[in-house]
Amino acid sequence: MEEIKKPNILVIGDLMIDHYLWGKTDRISPEAPVQVIEVEKETTVLGGAGNVVNNLVALGADVMVISVVGDDKNADELTQMLEEINVRHYLICDENRKTTKKSRIIASHQQVVRYDHESKEDISQESESLITVGLLNILEQFDVVLVSDYGKGVITNSLMGKINFCASGHDVKVLVDPKGDDYTKYIGSYLLTPNKKEATLATNIEISDDSSLKVALKKLHNTACLQIPMITLSEDGIAILDEDNNVIKKPTVAREVYDVTGAGDTVLASLGYCLAKDDNIIEAIEFANLAAGVVVGKIGSATATIEEIEEYKSSLHKSSIDSHIKTFEQIEKTVERLRKKNKKIVFTNGCFDILHKGHVQYLDKAKSFGDVLILGLNSDSSVKALKGDNRPINIQDDRAYILAALESVDYVVIFDDNTPLSLIQIIKPDVLVKGGDYEGKEVVGSDIAGALKLVQFVDGKSTTKTIEKIQCCNS
Repeated sequence: MEEIKKPNILVIGDLMIDHYLWGKTDRISPEAPVQVIEVEKETTVLGGAGNVVNNLVALGADVMVISVVGDDKNADELTQMLEEINVRHYLICDENRKTTKKSRIIASHQQVVRYDHESKEDISQESESLITVGLLNILEQFDVVLVSDYGKGVITNSLMGKINFCASGHDVKVLVDPKGDDYTKYIGSYLLTPNKKEATLATNIEISDDSSLKVALKKLHNTACLQIPMITLSEDGIAILDEDNNVIKKPTVAREVYDVTGAGDTVLASLGYCLAKDDNIIEAIEFANLAAGVVVGKIGSATATIEEIEEYKSSLHKSSIDSHIKTFEQIEKTVERLRKKNKKIVFTNGCFDILHKGHVQYLDKAKSFGDVLILGLNSDSSVKALKGDNRPINIQDDRAYILAALESVDYVVIFDDNTPLSLIQIIKPDVLVKGGDYEGKEVVGSDIAGALKLVQFVDGKSTTKTIEKIQCCNS
């Protein structure tokens, strides 16, 4: 498979901590007409610009973050959280500021109340100068810059201008999640990601149909001199204005929404991730729609991994066949995610050189033993060692592609050894499936799998017989 470029992305913005108290409620307080929440667990995650960082890390990007924090325990906690996920950071400490911490109480999957500890005034000129100097020294290292403006004072008007000026000198795109109603602050950015409500406030245009949407996009373009005017439209997806002043809308897909917290961060991170890999804007929007579709199905500020996005795309019948072909490292992460969802994993393996009815029936039966079927495919060198120098007839990439296209096969992994033992050790399947000809024989990996199932082959159907028939016809 083609090696995926790992983007190097710089995030600048308002870092904060999202603090959650999780519990349940079944009574009203005798002291006041309010719910009583019985707290069962407490969690903290990076919020604000930190949620953009988390999303980028989940996607596999290299990330650095620049921000201003207070001289307090929250800053220490925030720094530790960044270090735990191996994110480089340049945090300027200002003893006159409070590090933002937002605490939310969640009861029965519903947010009940939120309380904030923060500073919202603009950062000092000294802090702004330190950011600018730091930016000039490191900017050339990055593919894109993402600005996460939560209106907490880090992204001042003058700093935003300096960010765009520095980035233009290095031909680096700047993508901004904006705040407020004066978008002249962001003049010179590549694109902004306002939602419909934010765009309405910034343009003073009520967006009610495609015509008003186009007018609003044009005004955003003129106000901030954007290369890509964009508005996110919630369940209607994302809209942009192309070079010919045509509105292009890429709709999202229906999904049960649990919590939209942080969905905008996911969109910003996903767009930046794709553009850093030199994807075009349409590809980036389609990817961002999928990523947002994943996170709104979770509670709290959430992230989406490449694997989750691929799985979601697959559930919509939009995934590419190639996305179902995994490396050892990728299948290990996929299995870990499947385990968390309590999926029953089935494994089988073989050469599958010339695919025939017997193969298809065998794989269909194998899939019936669980939720997900992972197929270990012998590589060309492995087939040659087992079958002789004249095999395989079809190369491994072709065989993997055809198998990955079958409805019964969820993932294909190519292995080089004579047996799939190392792969089985990684997957630890709930069910191991082999052909009926293994009756009474030792099956590699059966001591690792939860159960062994033997499936009888279709009489008269085999790759060897197919080859013999072809040779006979040609003789």
